[in-house]
Amino acid sequence: MAQQRLCVANLSRTLRTAGLPHSTSSASRNKSQVISRACQQSRNLSTTSPRLAQFKTVEQAKAFNNMGPFSIASGIFFLACGGGMMYYFQSEKERLARKRIRDASKGVGKPKIGGPFELVDQDGKRYTSEDLKGKFALLYFGFSHCPDICPDELDKMAKMIDIIKEKRGNVLRPVFITCDPARDTPPVVKSYLSEFHPDLIGLTGTWEQVKATCKQYRVYFSTPPHVKPGEDYLVDHSIYFYLMDPEGDFIEVVGRQHTANQGAKIINDHIDKTLGRAITQDTWRQQSPVDMDKYVGKKLVKIET
Repeated sequence: MAQQRLCVANLSRTLRTAGLPHSTSSASRNKSQVISRACQQSRNLSTTSPRLAQFKTVEQAKAFNNMGPFSIASGIFFLACGGGMMYYFQSEKERLARKRIRDASKGVGKPKIGGPFELVDQDGKRYTSEDLKGKFALLYFGFSHCPDICPDELDKMAKMIDIIKEKRGNVLRPVFITCDPARDTPPVVKSYLSEFHPDLIGLTGTWEQVKATCKQYRVYFSTPPHVKPGEDYLVDHSIYFYLMDPEGDFIEVVGRQHTANQGAKIINDHIDKTLGRAITQDTWRQQSPVDMDKYVGKKLVKIET
């Protein structure tokens, strides 16, 4: 039916173009010839056009025209491109945030992140910034009454410790510093950290000591002073892991957006970079501490193993 309609349309168009009358016998013969040629052209058009040949019925052609240029393949391609762009912009945002913190630590003279502090550990013993030196230190600021963020981040910290320890040996000193000294006494900190990892060192102190330590590391500290027993109050703090080198200088931050594997990779990469070469677990354990004394920046540091 479609071909017949096309044939008639071509015939009408051809007759009007040729200006043929309808009453003479000569015109009838010419009309028959024109009809024959028009139908032949219609048949050729329907069989030779690649666009029409791909459809078996007129309904298929109409459905294609109604759908337009969109298809399942183009939809998948669009979603893949959108997902890729979202991942790129998110990664770039995280990279710039880490870069801002690194840049904040640069300067002439005294570093802007990190510095001397004096606290007590979970056993009630004095602990200072000097005790961090000799290993790479990973510091996290939190509090034991934190409902969700701190437990999640300490779980992640425990996984990072195991990953780094398996690959590099005992080169990392993980430290938890409370932002809530009124409630986080040494026994409380010790009991709290025992749920996460045995290598964790917990530090607390007086309100003044903790506030001064937070200030050294540019950690937001909101705990009010002179809190009475049983009094309710809010505690807010920055959510970062601070990586320090064996000299006690700031290297890098690991944010909440990083997974344990991503955080461990960042730390391992900085360990390799700081030592000036990639070190496998076997070569690290086989070499003596004297062989590990060389490190970038023309400093001599004895790295504990």
